[in-house]
Amino acid sequence: MYPEIMVVPMREELVRVGVQELRTPEEVDRAVANAGTSMIVVNSICGCAAGRMRPAVRAALQNSSRPEKLFSVFAGQDVAATERARTYFTGYPPSSPSIAILRDGKLVHMMQRSDIEHRDAADIAAELKRVFDKICGQPANN
Repeated sequence: MYPEIMVVPMREELVRVGVQELRTPEEVDRAVANAGTSMIVVNSICGCAAGRMRPAVRAALQNSSRPEKLFSVFAGQDVAATERARTYFTGYPPSSPSIAILRDGKLVHMMQRSDIEHRDAADIAAELKRVFDKICGQPANN
């Protein structure tokens, strides 16, 4: 783990745009239990999180449709919270950074590191906006 002082700016980059940090497994469980749409970002200290994922999330959140709740966990820092969040990402191996979109606690879209590391932030943001429009801008199919 890196000293907390080193990751504060990386945490704050998302917090400043309204993303709530989840630092314990219990906080993750409460967040996922919320009805509606939510996004959980698995934040990371790596370069692709800094240069691609976090800027893409900030840009995508300017979209008119967006998840109702915004959360993050920090891989390698808040280990137990990150592990718990990943249990909700059914069918996907651990990946950081990554971005999960959930509806009523169920995973409906996943972007893993492999979907992030070779793309620029604008392309990732455009995909997130399309997903937000599709998933967050319409009622659930019951």
